[in-house]
This record gives sequence, C-alpha cells and structure tokens, in this order.
Amino acid sequence: MVYMLCLAGLLTARPTAQDVRTFTLKNGMKVLVLEDHTIPQVMFQIFFKVGSRNEYPGITGISHFLEHMMFNGSENFGPKMFDRILEDAGGSSNAYTGKDLTSYQDWVPKGSLEQVFQLEADRLKGPALEESVVEKERGVVLSEYLTTYENSHHALLEDQLNAVAFQVHPYRRPVIGYESDIRRWQVSDIRSYFDRYYGPNNALLAVVGDVSFDRVRALAETYLEPIPPRPTPPPLAVPEPPQRGEKRLVVEKEVSSPHLLIAFHVPATGAADYYALKMLSVVLSQGKSSRLYQALIQDRTLATEVSTYMYESLDPTLFYIYAVCADGVSAGSLEKAILRELRKVVKGGVTEKELARARKQVLASFYGSLQRISDKADLLGTYEIFWGGYENLFRFPEACLKVRRADIRAAAAKYFLASNRTVGILRPRKDY
Repeated sequence: MVYMLCLAGLLTARPTAQDVRTFTLKNGMKVLVLEDHTIPQVMFQIFFKVGSRNEYPGITGISHFLEHMMFNGSENFGPKMFDRILEDAGGSSNAYTGKDLTSYQDWVPKGSLEQVFQLEADRLKGPALEESVVEKERGVVLSEYLTTYENSHHALLEDQLNAVAFQVHPYRRPVIGYESDIRRWQVSDIRSYFDRYYGPNNALLAVVGDVSFDRVRALAETYLEPIPPRPTPPPLAVPEPPQRGEKRLVVEKEVSSPHLLIAFHVPATGAADYYALKMLSVVLSQGKSSRLYQALIQDRTLATEVSTYMYESLDPTLFYIYAVCADGVSAGSLEKAILRELRKVVKGGVTEKELARARKQVLASFYGSLQRISDKADLLGTYEIFWGGYENLFRFPEACLKVRRADIRAAAAKYFLASNRTVGILRPRKDY
C-alpha cells in the first residue's frame, strides 16, 4: 500500500506536454518554459544547432573549442568571470558539445535568473577571442585531446571505428577534432564559425524550475530579443552511401586485454525502427539478466564488461556493441560469441519476459529523469531538436509500449547484417 501511494504521488507530479509553454522571440529564438516549483532552483539551458557534424577538414574540433571560448570572456565580462559570478550566487554552469549540437547549462537559485539572462546575452553577442586567451585555451584542449585517447581505450577505439564505418558523412570525424587542426586554427576561423552558427535564430532555450512563464518571457524580450538574427546556416546534406561489405580495423595500444567494438548502420533518432532498436539494446545489455551479460560474463567468463548503445543523431548513425575480453580470451573468440547471440535474436527474436523487463527498465529510467529539473531541461531541448518537437518527449512511454517482439526481431534482421557491420579491435602492440 505504501509503495502504491508513493508511486501515485510520483505519477501525479509528472509533467505533461500541456505544462510546457513556448514563445518565439522576434530574432527567431524559440523558448520552452516548464514551471516546477518543487525547489527554488532554475535550469537555464541554451542549445545551438551545431556540432562536429558541421565541420570540415581543416577546422575539425572547432565546435568544441568554441564551447571553451564561450567561458573565456565577452564584451562586459572577462575570462572565467561567467563561472565565478554564478558560483558566487550559489549556482554552477556546464556545457557539452556533440556531433549535432552544443549546449550550455546554468543551474542557479531562482533569485539569480535575471543575472543569468544578462550573462548569456553578453556572450551570445560574441566571445572576446583575445589572442593570448585563445592560445592558452588551445593548450588546454590539446591536453584534453591527448589525455582522452591515453586514458580511454573505449574513446580511442570508437573514434577510430567511426572513421572506417562512415565513408563520407562527417560523423566519421571525432568531436574533439584532429590534433593538426587544433594546432592550426586562427582567431578568424573561430569568429567566422561563431558568426555562422551562433545566431539566436539557430538556438533554442529551455528554462525549467521555480519560474513563471511571464517572468521568463519578459527577461528574454529584454536581454535576448535585441540580439539580431544571423543568416540561416545552409542545410547539411551528406548522405552516407550504403555499406557494401564488412569492414574491419585493428588499433594497437598498450592494453592488458583486447577490446572489441562492433557497429551496425541504423537510422537517425526518431525513425520508424528507433524504438525497437532502443528496446533491443536494453534486452541485449542492460543489467545482469540481459542476453549478453548472461552469455559473455555470467555463463562463460568471456568478457569483463559489455554494453550496447546508440547516440541521438540527426542523420543515420550506428548501433554499437562494446566488450572487453576476459583474461586469456582472444578478440576473435569474444566476437564469435557476440555474433552468435545476435543471430539468436535474428532467428528467434526475444521472449515476452525479456520485452516486459525491458519496458519496465526503460520507463523507470525515463520517469526518473522527469523528476529532475536539470534532466527535464535537457530532455525538452533534445526532443525539440532530434525528434522534431518537445511534444514527442511525452509520447515516449506510449511508443515504447507499442513495440512488439516481432518489431524487435524485424529490426535485428534488417540491420544486423555482415555487410552492414564494422568490427574494431583494440589489442596490445605486437613486435614483428
């Protein structure tokens, strides 16, 4: 009884699409507002529709570098002042760059909301981009580049695999960029990139927390609306041609045991097969009762870890299967075991019990995220961009519940093909 009452309280507190209110400023910036008065905090999150997908050879990694420079001074605030001001107010800031978007997050007490609008409006007009600061930050990013690949075997293998799996699409390039490009950018390149993609008409703002819609609108019209729009960035259309056969690559590094990454081309986020693939990923690797955990770790000790995942994407992407070999197990043996489990799904599908468990796992995670103000802001923005509208966030549970065993089997049969597969192996260096 206590459990049911708690669950009822959780469900009644869950927001709906009708709770989200929107408006668009005269300069083209769309604003999403969701009032949540549970605690006196606010998440202010701006999304720019630009990421490494928009780069080209010579300026790879510039989206990520520009994210760094947005914290290094603007017209009225010096380098690092943005963070210090928010921290003095009891808040914090963060940002991330992906292949398709760049996002800036400000978590503040509700009394600091106007201050956040002032700060964001100032840097949206343009970062300072002082030469000395750019050079200092270049060193920071170069260090990040080197330590990422030194410390993360997974990141190294994934970026190497992407470069092979994608023949022409810019998803083949790493978000952090190539070292030679990081060393070569000029201030003029960064400013030109900002001017092209950081217009308010190429941005989306989500404000969630202890606010009122009218207050957010008044502040947005005061501080953000005067920023003029910029020319609309040209659409990016670089379709990846169909893969015509299995691709393989080997990466050598000082590792204690081989790492394996298998990837299959799949549609973009929100496509017809997306939800079936989402449920399939959960069945395969989420939890100790999952197919791959049972087959590779619990029953036979072939791997020490295994996971499956897809990134949100505007264009067709990859379904990844990552695993690390247990002591004495070869990459070839682990690969054969994984492919054997995939063939079982293609031939026999998943059980009703597996599907029911996957639904519960997915929905529990989804509903949990809707209880956190910061997650709600990020979800609203990403659904607006990747799914074509924030309303689809609230249709997610229904879409998952509609997935049937036959849908999962059909998706596995459609995409888990040898000709659609790229296999990457990270192994210890060999002396020949």
